[in-house]
Amino acid sequence: MRKKIIAGNWKMNKTASEAAALIEEIKAELKGVSGVDVVVCPPAIDLKDAAAAVEGSNVGLGAQNIHWAESGAFTGEISASMLTDIGVKYVIVGHSERRQYFGETNETVNKRTKAALAAGLIPLVCVGETLEERDSGQMESVVINQVRESLADLGDDLPSIVVAYEPIWAIGTGRTATPAQAQEVHALIRRTLAEISSGNVANIVRIQYGGSMKPDNAVELLGQPDIDGGLIGGAALQAESFAAIVKAAI
Repeated sequence: MRKKIIAGNWKMNKTASEAAALIEEIKAELKGVSGVDVVVCPPAIDLKDAAAAVEGSNVGLGAQNIHWAESGAFTGEISASMLTDIGVKYVIVGHSERRQYFGETNETVNKRTKAALAAGLIPLVCVGETLEERDSGQMESVVINQVRESLADLGDDLPSIVVAYEPIWAIGTGRTATPAQAQEVHALIRRTLAEISSGNVANIVRIQYGGSMKPDNAVELLGQPDIDGGLIGGAALQAESFAAIVKAAI
């Protein structure tokens, strides 16, 4: 059975001191909780303080981005060794906001994913269709293409990645993805993984749901056969709501 993974994407929220304080609250809420991987992904400037806060706890630390080069003239970017040096274990790659606002492509997602894997990091690789793409009947082709190109040529490393499905059309649009709709795309992603891998790899890879998971819908979403966790946005900024989602995954 695949172990559930709940990761909080804090986006551009929380100062370093606020991040450390929130982690302390999360640790208190989750004391003694096991059986699920828990990850917090603060802004890069908070990571060192966050690393100190999670030390010795059941909370893992993730970053929100990674560059494919080890060093060089890439202003504003952050390398794998910079992350691993301070204790980061996970990294979000190809989030829909990175794709939409910062020119991320399947090709660059693939390069960043390979850099993360080479450094021993666990990449949370994001895929998902927009409202326009879903309404025009392109959901399947868009998601399949993103999975194939973003995860191309990973070979034996494929079981080490986590895929995060983001139904962009259901985030901030007033439309809601039902558990059945979420399961449909998760199953599509798993079938695509089976096509690009061998053996039992597709059944090993964990697929998170990244579409506004909250305490009141977490149990039903996490109960779907191909949903192995959540990439949590707004609900991750409050310890109580984030912890409630984690507990729903047990």
